[in-house]
Amino acid sequence: MYEILAKEELAPTIKKITVKAPLIAEKTRPGNFIILRVNEKGERIPLTVADYDKETGQVAIIFQEVGYSTKLLGSLDKGDHIHDLVGPLGHHLEMEGYKKVVLLGGGSGTALLYPKVKGFAESDAEVITITGARTKNLVILEEELRKKSDRLYISTDDGSYGHHGFVTDVLKDILENEEVDLVVAIGPVPMMRAVANMTEPEGIETIVSLNSIMVDGTGMCGACRVTIGGETKFTCVDGPAFDAHQVDFEELMNRLTFYQNEENMAEEMEVD
Repeated sequence: MYEILAKEELAPTIKKITVKAPLIAEKTRPGNFIILRVNEKGERIPLTVADYDKETGQVAIIFQEVGYSTKLLGSLDKGDHIHDLVGPLGHHLEMEGYKKVVLLGGGSGTALLYPKVKGFAESDAEVITITGARTKNLVILEEELRKKSDRLYISTDDGSYGHHGFVTDVLKDILENEEVDLVVAIGPVPMMRAVANMTEPEGIETIVSLNSIMVDGTGMCGACRVTIGGETKFTCVDGPAFDAHQVDFEELMNRLTFYQNEENMAEEMEVD
């Protein structure tokens, strides 16, 4: 059982939970994720480690309440316990050797972006961060990102804060005026695909973190399979970060809708 040490609402439906998990905190690096179950009969939920502290043994996760299981997780408070938490899983992101990096986070993908921003900043790269949301009150981690970024750009779909438009608009302007070594994009699949289409003609290395449906997190069930460069890969053990120019985004989007009916049925259940 993992005790919740702190809980914070970052934006409507987006929450941050900090738990005591010293063994996981000790081994986690930017890009790793965990899988948790709220209770004994709960769904296994994969979540990127948003932050970690090796000295205190604390691990932070940020999630958006979009379905039954994440709403159940969001109903817990400080002092409550999460039944089990496994990790770190997946491959961490290699961060050495880059001079200038642009990192984009869309929506709740910004939570996944933060540890990468922090990691690249610590590797002495010039870090340009672009984060976007539908509207101002959904912008998260602005202060944290600003501290770790050489430049931070914010965009909102409705123009209520920062650039009026998409994160890809800001990226396009940067790529037209500056030389960039690497682009990292995390967020909705259409956004990641748009970034890949933008950088591929320029030959700019681009990495995306995929959010395919996952069950066991060990590569045995095959639920999280994706097609990368024409080959089948498993997000949990081969990723979650992949070369954006090799991802079959159409297949990924189709697979993400496989259990929509079941999710809708679960939504009708009352959270205990």
